[in-house]
Amino acid sequence: MTATLIPLTSQPDPPQSARLATATLAAASVGADVDLPPIGPALISIGIVHFGIGAFHRAHQAVFTEDAMAATGQTSWGILGVTGRSEAVVEQLQPQNCLYGVLEKGADAPALRIVGAVRDVAWPGRDSEKVIEMLARPSTHIATLTITEKGYLRGADGDLNLSLPVVQHDVALLEREIAGEAGLPASISPLGLLVRGLARRFRQGGEPFTVLPCDNLVDNGTITHRLVTSFVAAVGRGQAAARDDLLAWLAASVTFPSTMVDRIAPATTEADRQLEGGLLGLRDDALVVAEPFKQWVIEDRFAGPRPRWEQVGAILTSDVAPYERAKLRILNATHSLLAYLGALCGHSTIAQAMTNPMLRDLARRVIDEDILPTLVTPVGMDLAVYRDSVLKRFGNPNLPHTTRQVAMDGSQKLPNRILGSVQDRLQQGETPEGLALAVAAWITYVASTIGGDTILDDPLAELLQATIGDADAVRTDPNGVVQRMLALGQIFPQAVQQSVAFHDAVRQQLFTVQTIMRAARAQA
Repeated sequence: MTATLIPLTSQPDPPQSARLATATLAAASVGADVDLPPIGPALISIGIVHFGIGAFHRAHQAVFTEDAMAATGQTSWGILGVTGRSEAVVEQLQPQNCLYGVLEKGADAPALRIVGAVRDVAWPGRDSEKVIEMLARPSTHIATLTITEKGYLRGADGDLNLSLPVVQHDVALLEREIAGEAGLPASISPLGLLVRGLARRFRQGGEPFTVLPCDNLVDNGTITHRLVTSFVAAVGRGQAAARDDLLAWLAASVTFPSTMVDRIAPATTEADRQLEGGLLGLRDDALVVAEPFKQWVIEDRFAGPRPRWEQVGAILTSDVAPYERAKLRILNATHSLLAYLGALCGHSTIAQAMTNPMLRDLARRVIDEDILPTLVTPVGMDLAVYRDSVLKRFGNPNLPHTTRQVAMDGSQKLPNRILGSVQDRLQQGETPEGLALAVAAWITYVASTIGGDTILDDPLAELLQATIGDADAVRTDPNGVVQRMLALGQIFPQAVQQSVAFHDAVRQQLFTVQTIMRAARAQA
């Protein structure tokens, strides 16, 4: 990307404790090794609403969007970032005029850039109306989402879980929104807030709109379309005519392209903040850390205008599925495998797990034997080269992605990352031993949190722990544990539940996990 930097007024250096913001950045003596926003943030207007403005979005879509604005001179693609249930990101970004740093950490010296694409931030608990009005504006054309797998509120059948209180609450609000009521309380879920914004947009003229999900879900555009439609369809008969009109508009004027996203963005540490402070001379409470690599594949199916992301490295294609499956099955599946085995072996980060020759070899073997045979090679992509690049990225010692962080929400991640490959291998007449090891490692990891100090961070934590029974059950009752866990229809598809061969493989791999753990303890 080449762009002329907006000149900053020459003023005395601010004190080291000064916080990053428009004024303090203008006053700072920033070295040539720090990239400043290529467009003055004050020149940028909002055209995108993003739900889930965590570290990943700020290190990925926001960076692509800023680069696209700089490459084209189109400054109407600023971002309103919507947080989750916590106000923490608002407290980090608002005092900084929504400026923040992205610290890239690769094999070479770290690189820092300050990003100005995010122009405002909102907390739904207080700012629902602000978000809804921004979604309804004709100048807003796109909503992007990184709300994690569990944020889509799906039931075991993959559709919207209408039994959830949060869904019932937000459907009731949507019905009142459709009726034109004012002064409504806040929506709770990102999807509920998004659909209210779409309903308001329809009532105010119905300009075409694009919803762009960016979470690790197979066919995420189709899934999001189905869930949004289900939200609207759940509105009661009292607003049937308006509901049906909204459904017709959604079908005709709103598109839901699928995407594949890839960039590792681990949790920011105090050491990272100190490193940035040394480069920038300012305190940045919204700093995010990322690897140099980033990839974005987008289905080219937009309802209206969009940033020219393809000019800055994104791939626009008519078929995202091959890229999506390759990434989910090669990168995300082995990431989870390394997270569970790494945590059980006492490795605090994925990079540390990759220093264990046994785990490193297992990851490669699982890809070669159980994952590559299930994939169709995407256009312009060499899967063996991609495999090698993924494993190299995992081993980046300057990117301490913790095993506990990657291991969270396993019940939501397994179906997309691992179980699709399991089903394909079973259909091919093969028993995927390596993927059975991944499932066994997950079961053992869950068991290790029962009665211990480690909290199982998973929306189904209580159910999973109760299903296993006690921490020793994986050793004392492996057959019973496997039968009970694989019977959970919320996680395991019927083909996997009914496979005797896969049950046997997971049971045997529970013993393999114990062997790996003993070997790690012996080497410690």
